[in-house]
Amino acid sequence: MLIPRVIPCLLLQNAGLVKTVKFKDPKYLGDPINIVKIFNDKEVDELVFLDITATVEGKHPPFELLEQVASEAFMPVGYGGGIRSLEDVKTILGLGIEKVVINSYAVENPSFISNVANFAGSQSTVVSIDVKKGIFGAYEVRTHRGTKTTGMDPVELAVRMENEGAGELILCSIDRDGTMKGYDIDLISRVAAAVNIPVVACGGSRTVHDLGAVIKQGGASAAGAGSMFVFQGPHRAVLISYPHYDELEQLLEIS
Repeated sequence: MLIPRVIPCLLLQNAGLVKTVKFKDPKYLGDPINIVKIFNDKEVDELVFLDITATVEGKHPPFELLEQVASEAFMPVGYGGGIRSLEDVKTILGLGIEKVVINSYAVENPSFISNVANFAGSQSTVVSIDVKKGIFGAYEVRTHRGTKTTGMDPVELAVRMENEGAGELILCSIDRDGTMKGYDIDLISRVAAAVNIPVVACGGSRTVHDLGAVIKQGGASAAGAGSMFVFQGPHRAVLISYPHYDELEQLLEIS
């Protein structure tokens, strides 16, 4: 039986692993290489690393760290943060990272996605879309770690990115990030219904039932999560975990 992917989405800050709440107050979790080794043992489907300071601070991707991650990880790895040129893409893929994840620069320069897809293929071209709900309930795309407004509707951007050649979307609710209050199913379902490429839902998961809900009710192709896999208990003690395959198979049961 094939089951949808369940992907730890991990945040980098100054070569350390952190976790945020609503894109703020990053909490240090540990060394990313050690955490990759733990996820190796737990046989996770895939890993995504997002550097949350690279774009905001105008830095290049952390190539040396990415080389270490790629050499250590047993599973496919995607990376996003600070990617603004085809040279960045070539270097990252050359290190052994399977997918590049582009966020702010996709909004600034949509045709860049076409260039990346033409070079690397759509299967390696992922666009990450961060979304915040306004006080009147309208969704808006944000960039630069959620600090810049765009006035763009996430569905329109998702369709545009698919047309530019993106092979996958990572859709993150800023309002749910790190809250462990469940995914924004309404947001996910709107975008998933509008495109024909996989949508990875992020932001808000607490239990395996949340993973099942976002796939079955929201139409997501895969479920991404951060806090659920790195915190345990009411005091959010750092402890890396990942659901057992049998548990996921029962919940996601899609053949």
